[in-house]
Amino acid sequence: ANANANANANANADVDVDVDVDMCHEYSSRRDRHGTLFAQPKRSCYGDCPICLLPMLINLSKNVLMSCCGKFICKGCIHGNANGLPSLQRSCPFCRHPMATTQAEVDANFMRRAAANDPTALFEMGYIHRRKGEYTKAFHYWTKASALGDALAHYYLSVMYNRGNGFKKDEHMRVFHLQMRVFHLEEAAIAGHPRARYNLGAIEWKDGNFERAVKHFIIAANLGEGESLKMLKEGYVKGLVSKEDFAAALRAHQTAVDATKSEQREAADAELKKVKFKWS
Repeated sequence: ANANANANANANADVDVDVDVDMCHEYSSRRDRHGTLFAQPKRSCYGDCPICLLPMLINLSKNVLMSCCGKFICKGCIHGNANGLPSLQRSCPFCRHPMATTQAEVDANFMRRAAANDPTALFEMGYIHRRKGEYTKAFHYWTKASALGDALAHYYLSVMYNRGNGFKKDEHMRVFHLQMRVFHLEEAAIAGHPRARYNLGAIEWKDGNFERAVKHFIIAANLGEGESLKMLKEGYVKGLVSKEDFAAALRAHQTAVDATKSEQREAADAELKKVKFKWS
């Protein structure tokens, strides 16, 4: 696995599914911002690859976070930039800094950028500590990153509040944790985080608020999020989603997925299937 992307390769595995629906809605901190919450983002929070300028895949294992410059770069461009060079001769395709070759070097790069309040580096430092089970430190870094508008930090804070990672089990604080979970999900969703948007839809769906759930699922599907499309199909079968809305979501989802495809990215995937490519 790429040392620069170690904290992001398993991002899709962190799904906020253990939802206490009744408590969430009874004590939700949701504000009256319907127009903002349900606005369709122009793109996902991952943005475009700064090299090929194509939209990033929402599966972060397909992207690489460079520790030198803090840029997400698609693996297609990383693969094209490597061009058969040995790892010690490779440079970042964005800033042209020599690529880190050890995990210690990667961590040191992120620490320097985090000290300068780079939100992406702050998020990555949080992920590094979370992976070690150091939840208090992860919470610290993600709180700082979320205050700077980092959507990934908002999403992972929602996961922490939902699972109780790093918090003492206290029924008196349970309501507050539920409120904060929804707050961070909303902030991440507004910023274009597809999975956060899906989770909000799942909460509404389980509570019987199908109209709100469908709005969330449509927005997520338009960003290329696949699970939301499955929920819209279920809603269509049950008569909760119109034929027109379901067809429009199918088209928008396919358009979003197709926009992330390129020959270079397909070549990178093919190479990874043939050999264990070392992204250093």
